[in-house]
Amino acid sequence: MKVFCGRANPTTGSVEWLEEDENYDYHQEIARSCYADMLHDKDRVFTPMAIAAVKIVEKNGFSDKIKVINKHSTEVTVGPDGDMQCRANILITELFDTELIGEGALPSYEHAHKYLVQEGCEAVPHRARVYAQLVESKRMWSWNKLFPVHVQAEDDEKIIVFPSEIENCPGVPSVYDIQLNQVPRNDFTILSDVVTMFSVDFSKQVNSSSTYYTAKLEPIKTGMAQVILSWWDVDMDPAGMIKCTMAPYWVQPTSNDVQWRDHWMQCVYFLPNEEPVLQGENVYLTAYRDEYSVWYKLQKARNEEDKKDAYVGSPLCSCQAHLLWNRPRFGELNDQNRTNQYIQALMTVLEKDSICLCISDGSLLPLLAQYLGAEQVFTVENSAVSHCLMEKIFKANHVGDKIKIIEKRPELLTASDLEDKKVSVLIGEPFFTTSLLPWHNLYFLYARTAVAAHLTNGVTVLPQSASLYMMVVEFKDLWRIRSPCGTCEGFDVHIMDDMIKNSLNFRESKEAEPHPLWEYPCKSLSDPEEVMTFDFRLTVPQQTLSTDGSVNLLRTGKSHGAVLWMEYHLTADILVSTGLVQISDEKGNCKWNPHCKQAVYFFSSALEPETLTDLPSAITYDINFNPKTGEIAMSFKPLS
Repeated sequence: MKVFCGRANPTTGSVEWLEEDENYDYHQEIARSCYADMLHDKDRVFTPMAIAAVKIVEKNGFSDKIKVINKHSTEVTVGPDGDMQCRANILITELFDTELIGEGALPSYEHAHKYLVQEGCEAVPHRARVYAQLVESKRMWSWNKLFPVHVQAEDDEKIIVFPSEIENCPGVPSVYDIQLNQVPRNDFTILSDVVTMFSVDFSKQVNSSSTYYTAKLEPIKTGMAQVILSWWDVDMDPAGMIKCTMAPYWVQPTSNDVQWRDHWMQCVYFLPNEEPVLQGENVYLTAYRDEYSVWYKLQKARNEEDKKDAYVGSPLCSCQAHLLWNRPRFGELNDQNRTNQYIQALMTVLEKDSICLCISDGSLLPLLAQYLGAEQVFTVENSAVSHCLMEKIFKANHVGDKIKIIEKRPELLTASDLEDKKVSVLIGEPFFTTSLLPWHNLYFLYARTAVAAHLTNGVTVLPQSASLYMMVVEFKDLWRIRSPCGTCEGFDVHIMDDMIKNSLNFRESKEAEPHPLWEYPCKSLSDPEEVMTFDFRLTVPQQTLSTDGSVNLLRTGKSHGAVLWMEYHLTADILVSTGLVQISDEKGNCKWNPHCKQAVYFFSSALEPETLTDLPSAITYDINFNPKTGEIAMSFKPLS
């Protein structure tokens, strides 16, 4: 049986109806899961997926001792005719996420103690603690606030500023979970020792009601308090002899090899506003929580009346910038070096009589073009949110009447929208909020085609082209999310491996997936290869673009997969890369653009341990771009 699935195509911008197998959603869920990653985590107690659990129990000879109940715990019944004959005296769970409580651990424990387990039961894990550390970090702060942008034009410098409501906005309530172990120590300054904010004893009744916890901090250094770094650990047993910790590398310096995890990372919380703190002068840090999330507030020393904290609700974005842009996008907009590349490129193409049209979501390019002398600037914004936000930013820079915002899709643009003028310079970063994979921003090519009738014959397009690059890599750890587990703590879980592999073969293994590779170390085994080019000076091609070839492997290692990214040629000699920044040493260690996700195509052959005895000498590739769908299909094969 087939079903029709509707989806918005991020590359072409169209809404499509695709015919899929009725089990498509099921297979996608299994394929995208990280259960294998969890089982490779040797510190973790786990519950296998319900679909495979019965078969795994049977294969391992425990059918007479383990009963699998395929229900949510809040639906389990207890009694003579229930799912359980009596209340349990041991509660074993795994309900945690990076924030500890984000998957509903607290209400689930609360329900279990009320209805499923005996009073005084033992729980595994037994308890959890949440830790916090106060830091100053320009890099992390740039993920939440916008900094002034300097525009140097000949002998004149102008500064792009942002409305005070953006500066004062507390941001969005969601935690930013990242691999803190990949953040260099010189990217942040520690202002306080680590403090325990709160703990939960899972063997006792748990209360999920909203509450708060306050800890006194004595700053160990003077600085600007901007960010709270947080993580948790658990005691698996009552005595705390068996621990599982998410602490980053600087907190556990005696550990030679910090356990890698992708299912549990560390938390970055942004304070509503940066606050100066003085070494030795106490401050008070409060962690507020509801059933599913945590947020923080910092206060100076208070009198007795002020110490009676009132519960403060989670932060809500009032400026709309945090609704339109995610944290990496904030970092990208704050990257002055990147902005300077666009300034240099614009200075080479703009004339005093230039009529500019910008097609990108929430971009500063219209401001740059206006500052650099364009006669008229138009910008297309697809949403009311981006229209409103950009209007406020333009007004804050006193150019509200000089840049016209058009809230339309490019294909709906009319001559009157452009005041009957022809566009002589078409610009874009390109950046679109719907893009997930690097080539999704090729929507710029489709938009450029849609507005072709409004362009002059000799129109200048910036960027003038884009190139798709690929490189074969060996990952230090990321391969684990696709690697079969085989045996976990003596349990044969090949059944689960086979189920995931089957779902990957259903479709997902033939596709690349987005990952921010600055968080996932890898080394290059081949040189980067330019495999396909898209000329934005032309319209969308009518025929499929195809390319094939091979890349030689220059270094010894396990070819886990290919990384793909886009590089934009703003002009003939100015290039912006969304991927590889540099290969930093002879070992092939890579440095990646920290603002973008790169595409990773895992080689299925490289993830099977038994196939790694004969390392390939080269990898062949076959890549096809379908202009009708905007999709890029690819396949890779090892050559011995």
